[in-house]
Amino acid sequence: QVQLVESGGGSVQPGGSLRLSCTVSGTFFSIRAMGAMGWYRQAPGKQRELVASITNGGNTYYADAVKGRFTISRDNAKNTVYLQMNSLTPEDTAVYYCNRDPVPMRAPWGQGTQVTVSS
Repeated sequence: QVQLVESGGGSVQPGGSLRLSCTVSGTFFSIRAMGAMGWYRQAPGKQRELVASITNGGNTYYADAVKGRFTISRDNAKNTVYLQMNSLTPEDTAVYYCNRDPVPMRAPWGQGTQVTVSS
């Protein structure tokens, strides 16, 4: 079974930066085979939303709220997906997750990584 492990979150002041990592492991699983991978976030009291995704070919998608500030990348050799987040604002506070894009029904999720932006 695939395992998704997110890391790199933390507490930063507005305007700060963080780099999130998502490592995928599991027998017979590779992110290349999984196809497009995305970063999602869930803020308190809100639904989980897709913020960025990337295909194996490097095509990217960004939600309007993060466009120009976040950059998604992937290293298939390391089974890792990254999210570079710059110019963070309090509205970016959330738990961040990675998964396929789109997410298959009943797909497992990792524990996520908490990002808190406050002064």
